[in-house]
Amino acid sequence: MSRNLSTLLIGIVLAIMLANSTLYVVQETEKAVKLRFGRIVEPDIAPGLYWKFPFADDVRKFDARILTLDSEPESFLTVQKKRLIVDAFAKWKIIDVETYYKATGGDETVARSRLADRVNDGLRNQFGTRTLHEAVSGERDELMLHIAEALNETVLQSLGVVVVDVRVKRIDLPPEVSQQVYRRMQAERDKEARELRSKGKESAERIRADADRQVTIVAANAYREAEQTRGEGDGKAAAIYAESYQKDPEFYSFSRSLKAYGKAFANKGDIVLVEPDSDFFRYLKSPTGKNQ
Repeated sequence: MSRNLSTLLIGIVLAIMLANSTLYVVQETEKAVKLRFGRIVEPDIAPGLYWKFPFADDVRKFDARILTLDSEPESFLTVQKKRLIVDAFAKWKIIDVETYYKATGGDETVARSRLADRVNDGLRNQFGTRTLHEAVSGERDELMLHIAEALNETVLQSLGVVVVDVRVKRIDLPPEVSQQVYRRMQAERDKEARELRSKGKESAERIRADADRQVTIVAANAYREAEQTRGEGDGKAAAIYAESYQKDPEFYSFSRSLKAYGKAFANKGDIVLVEPDSDFFRYLKSPTGKNQ
């Protein structure tokens, strides 16, 4: 019984090994070629399940999806001989898997290196026919389209791939030029700031002078009105005093004498030298103020 079980297990293992060596699967996201003794016998295998001869056939699979080539920034010259540092990337995919395998040996690193050289050549040619302004702003989309079209005229036949898109991530001036541009921009901004400060000071002085003028006018008008009011009050007071004096001159005289006494004797230390028969003391001698 144990011998039969061991035989069964060995048979299952051999069947699995045979299946692994004779069957293979190509996924939807893959492209594959089958080699027999190192020579391509099936250049473009569609997705599915297939069989092969053990030890004689070898299947090489590659990614059929869109891939990204992100190379290092490179230096290019414009038509004005202005140097730019361009950081770009490309989207590409394998179309002709047989040509791709023959050109690169199936090594994606080799394919990326060769494609990067062609992308840089395309960028160099396109930037070399444009001005700095055209390369940086106005015609960038057109420039990228021309690069992709020019690349696809050669890379499909030489590498078996197609460039889907080429895009520029960043365009910089060289460090030495960037410093000069930065200093010039800083000088322009400093000049603009000085002009704004000067205009601000001028406006502030104008506003301050106008405010001082208005304060002076308001104070003068207020003083004039106050003096007019005070004069009118003094006039009314004088009129009231005069009217009161005319009604009872003796009472008015008595009231003024009392005020004079209050002021004269306000300080106990004061000494007043007055003749005894002076009118100053007449209300002290008699309530009526008449000499007795």
